[in-house]
Amino acid sequence: MSREDARPRRVIVAINPSASFGAKSTVGPALVQTLRASGHDVTSLTEPDFEQLIASAERAIRSKPDAFVVVGGDGMVNLAANLLARTKVPMGLVPSGTGNDMARGLGIPHDDTEAAIRHLDAALRRPPRTIDAAVMRFADAKTGAATEKWFACMLSAGFDAIVNERANHLRHPKGASRYILAMLIELLKLKPISYRLEIDGRVLETPASLVAIGNAISLGGGMKLTPDAKVDDGMLDVAVVQPLSRLGFLKLFPSVFKGTHVRDKRVAIYPAKRVRIEADVVAYADGERVAPLPIDVEVVPGALRVLA
Repeated sequence: MSREDARPRRVIVAINPSASFGAKSTVGPALVQTLRASGHDVTSLTEPDFEQLIASAERAIRSKPDAFVVVGGDGMVNLAANLLARTKVPMGLVPSGTGNDMARGLGIPHDDTEAAIRHLDAALRRPPRTIDAAVMRFADAKTGAATEKWFACMLSAGFDAIVNERANHLRHPKGASRYILAMLIELLKLKPISYRLEIDGRVLETPASLVAIGNAISLGGGMKLTPDAKVDDGMLDVAVVQPLSRLGFLKLFPSVFKGTHVRDKRVAIYPAKRVRIEADVVAYADGERVAPLPIDVEVVPGALRVLA
């Protein structure tokens, strides 16, 4: 394929069901309109809930489109990763969520949807980029059956996952404020978590406040927990934060947004291809609930194609 290829593409656009109202409700239609104006054959998937969206997306992907584009946040990236890993269909992304960490990691405009739409339109004319993804293996919490899922950005299994779990049980307030409230609630109960980690065969048993596995650099809307992670180096970065007091947490927390927390002696980053985490915690990946630990994670180089 030439460096720039102006041929029309057959594109599937999947829109987050929760983005069908409010300020983000116009992003999906604007994207579809722009791509059609550029001559592309566009099918828009808008379903009332995620289950129906996944079913529609699976059917659409079986037709082998030239691209599968998601409109939403990291949860939609997770949906796409699980549908597209190890296929030849590339993922496109127009971020319109609250965190948009995968967009940050891929260099896609994450705070300007018009710029993101232009970025995608241009990327459709170029060959897709190949990046890594991580496969998770664990026991289903309800059935106990062996289960396999993928993530593209980051897995969290510590204080941040506990905050996510708390936020999911709060009805109010809405938006980012709910996570701030959840963090304050859990900070009052902050205590070390006992972990058993296997990192490429090396066993590490340690108390910690947080363990996360990054394919990309950030989670939670720009917290650069694994600031040196690269999405295409065939490796994962395992962040281990030793136990923190409430005051210690509050002092360290602001530095996470710059990635400078890694200079603190209580923070360690381990490169790895395979990781097993055991602890009494629920894991989250790309902001989505996965399952209670233990969980095995393995990087799969070049598993995902992206338009970025």
